[in-house]
Amino acid sequence: MARPRQFDEQKTLEAVAEAFWAHGYEGTSTRDLAQRTGLTVTSLYNAFGDKQSLFQLALQHYLDTTLKERIHRLEESLAPTEAIVAFFNEVIERSLSDVQQRGCFLVNSALDATPDAPELRAAIASEIDAIRAFFRRCLLAGRRTGDVPSTVSAAEASAHLLAVLLGLRVMARVNPDRATMTAAVSAALKASGISKHR
Repeated sequence: MARPRQFDEQKTLEAVAEAFWAHGYEGTSTRDLAQRTGLTVTSLYNAFGDKQSLFQLALQHYLDTTLKERIHRLEESLAPTEAIVAFFNEVIERSLSDVQQRGCFLVNSALDATPDAPELRAAIASEIDAIRAFFRRCLLAGRRTGDVPSTVSAAEASAHLLAVLLGLRVMARVNPDRATMTAAVSAALKASGISKHR
């Protein structure tokens, strides 16, 4: 019979995510992970697999408890176009309150991904596409309610909004300026047919 694990899996993944977020995938050593979690490298690998598997699990846990939760909350509580506006407003506020200027874990991971890790790149791309899908759902719903002009292509506008979002998160790491970010978001929303924005 397998022995029960003597550690909290969720807290361990949170600690692993913090390590990767702080140092990047390549910059995080197995020693860093062991120190951050308080577990031996052997225990970590026995429980979660190799470093790449551990990274993917930590990233998935982070996204499930932050990004995906936020998307679900906004879609459930707000009108479609309001959900997009609120999403960007929250991104701006999170960027400005990030005193360490760590940026977004997902975006940082995308920038760090190397060609020799196709599975990792595919996992990151899938998560980024989930954001585009959120924008597309809201735009299509907004067209049905009349809040978004019928001439707006949901596919093109969602791709535009995603590109602006990713750019914002990168820009915020070096120059987290409210006016600049707000102007970029306002222009993107207007181009996407969303006029109800701050």
